[in-house]
Amino acid sequence: MIPIHHILHTLMGESARAGRRCAVVRTFGCNLACRWCDTPQAHVTPRSLGVEDIAGVVAATRAPIVLLTGGEPLIHDEAGALCERLLALGLEVVVETNGSRDLSGLPGGVVRVMDIKPPSSGFEGTTDMRNLLLLGDGDEVKLVVADREDYLWARKTVRERLAGCRAAVSLSPLMTGELPSLVAQWMVEDALEARFNLQLHKILFPGGEHEVF
Repeated sequence: MIPIHHILHTLMGESARAGRRCAVVRTFGCNLACRWCDTPQAHVTPRSLGVEDIAGVVAATRAPIVLLTGGEPLIHDEAGALCERLLALGLEVVVETNGSRDLSGLPGGVVRVMDIKPPSSGFEGTTDMRNLLLLGDGDEVKLVVADREDYLWARKTVRERLAGCRAAVSLSPLMTGELPSLVAQWMVEDALEARFNLQLHKILFPGGEHEVF
């Protein structure tokens, strides 16, 4: 059984697949507690579902993509089995992870979107950088940016640590004030070779997305 925060039928809000219709399976619980986390767990009572039940809810949406996110989905023992079942349904399976857990247990065919935690998160250094060796074409690395310090850290990380990474690299500013515009401006000024990642779902669905579970 996997504790579930909710399951959505929506559009992908982030990554190279932004704008495509998808099912989002948000698991409950995380091994980190980033200062700016937008999925607070304290006031939610999770509901546990088995792999077949989750697959059934996802299949009913008829979405071509399923995003497994959290919290941190890889803290749950059945995450790999769920990915296998969703792949067997012919779905494109994307797993979003904070990067602190070993990714080698994910089945082949899963798209991995891995965070590297910035200074503002309070968990800089928790990413298992050995996971970068497991990422390939089609996978992604995401760097959240909450302020100018984070941006300078991200710029250095992109240029020094991610230069040989086969995965696509993106900077994702928090959706606060002028920060998204500033980060875009800084990236252009610095000719930074990374993708600008805007949280599209927060623009399109400010009142919340459609829950199917």
